[in-house]
Amino acid sequence: MNQQTSIAATKDIPAETAMIATQNDLFRRAILDAPTSPSALPGRLLVTPGVVGLGAAFMQEAVRLTAEFDVFSPDADPYALHEMGVITVQGETVWWRIDLYDCDYAYGADVPSDPDQTRRVLTILLPSEY
Repeated sequence: MNQQTSIAATKDIPAETAMIATQNDLFRRAILDAPTSPSALPGRLLVTPGVVGLGAAFMQEAVRLTAEFDVFSPDADPYALHEMGVITVQGETVWWRIDLYDCDYAYGADVPSDPDQTRRVLTILLPSEY
């Protein structure tokens, strides 16, 4: 993790925000690992029909680039949660976003910094699908 992504090292960031950002980074990076990896935080990966429709190689590259993403700036990440990003895949702009839910995926997480009470959903989509 480089200094840009080390949110805990950034001054003026509340501790809970830093914890959520770190967990979001861990979850996003783990999407390349086996889904049953014991170190992975619970959650789901969703890839929209528009991304899937651009072919298997495109989708695989989008997933890989999302997992490897590490350029967060105050303009693109105003809440310092590492919850969204923009990547370029084969010349196409692709967005990704992490949403935090309760354990049943029905409502927003009550305590987003507690991985025992929070489930993450990482969505990879085209801007036109927003």
